Amino acid sequence: MSNPATERFCDLVRQSLDDGTFVRLVLRPSASSTETDPPRRIVTRCIELRGQPHLSITAQHARQDRTWNLPLPEALAWLRAELMRTPKTAYLATTTRDWQWMTTSDGPRVVGHPPSQTAPPPRTHDQPHTTWLDESARDWLLALGLVDASGRPKPSAADKYRQIERFLEIAAHQLQHCGWLPATTTAPTAVPGTASPGPASTRTLTVVDAGCGKGYLTFALWHLLTRKAHHPVQLFGIEARPELVRSVQAVADRIGARGLAFVPGDIATVDLPGCDILMALHACNTATDAALLRGIRYGARLLLVAPCCHHQLRPQLRPPPLWQPVLRHGLLAGRFATWLTDALRVLFLEWAGYKVRVVEFIESEHTPMNLLLSAIRVRPPFRDPARRERILQLKETFGIQHHALDPLLNGSPTTDRADASV
Repeated sequence: MSNPATERFCDLVRQSLDDGTFVRLVLRPSASSTETDPPRRIVTRCIELRGQPHLSITAQHARQDRTWNLPLPEALAWLRAELMRTPKTAYLATTTRDWQWMTTSDGPRVVGHPPSQTAPPPRTHDQPHTTWLDESARDWLLALGLVDASGRPKPSAADKYRQIERFLEIAAHQLQHCGWLPATTTAPTAVPGTASPGPASTRTLTVVDAGCGKGYLTFALWHLLTRKAHHPVQLFGIEARPELVRSVQAVADRIGARGLAFVPGDIATVDLPGCDILMALHACNTATDAALLRGIRYGARLLLVAPCCHHQLRPQLRPPPLWQPVLRHGLLAGRFATWLTDALRVLFLEWAGYKVRVVEFIESEHTPMNLLLSAIRVRPPFRDPARRERILQLKETFGIQHHALDPLLNGSPTTDRADASV
């Protein structure tokens, strides 16, 4: 039997299709799904077939995708049955508001969010696959073992390929806001309706990837900046394992990746000439904070950080009485410490002059560590005492004595660029 929240969500989908505000609908099965081979997510878009609106539905499985089209009455019946069939989360994006349907211990509920996109996508059926990873990316994708000789993603690398595409989508959006990627760039993942920040600067950008690992996303950002934005860069991939540094540097040399270098060392101590953009994707525990400190002290304009494991705050948690019934459970306390760690990171970044977005980076069914903190410096740092006070209050509430970003509480020495016009 259906329920009011499910019916409301289906009505919101129907209404958005009727009034032309529909952008996309995404369903994600929960980790508790009992299906043998559940799709990792189901993505739908509205298309025109024989003059009639349809939903084009793509179920993304581990090895292959499955796509089919349904006219709207059948599509809405399919959606209602799908929501009732297995536990999942559903996201409806419209040009006026986004809606999330989720299952809770008290039953399904619907939550509204600001719109993530304010212009409707095209409804053509044979819409080409849109990606920044076109023919110009084949050399490094092939060298890193992500595609075959014809440029098709290898099945074994499908998750990594999607991760790269998602990263480029987020990075392109932020680079446009910074004025480093013109909004007029003919790129499919450019956000519709984004105002042009004017021509990109020609100053050489210094970019640091802290803990770059095998270099997948390092090459991706280099590709976006140099081959798509035609921007001069010095991009340094910092990695503590010398064997990985040698391997990815050999790839960079082989494809003639000008401006890209891989350096062995630790992000907290390695010698760097400066930093305009810093990314640290899945740097373990407080290595994420070490990267943030380095970027803030250099006055980096853009920070892209996907936190990994969190261990520092869990032993310190001393919850107030109201929270003790919840956090007396080890599993819940561990998960809460993760959220608290990242919430404090956001507050520290705001205190340091950044506007922060918290977005989903990797699908939650692929890894629970799926958040990305995307921060653009928009004001001089350490000028608003109210932001500092929020940090102190949150730490005091839960008994946190020390956070790795605490050096920022008294301000932090930065380069002159940190106080420049933003």
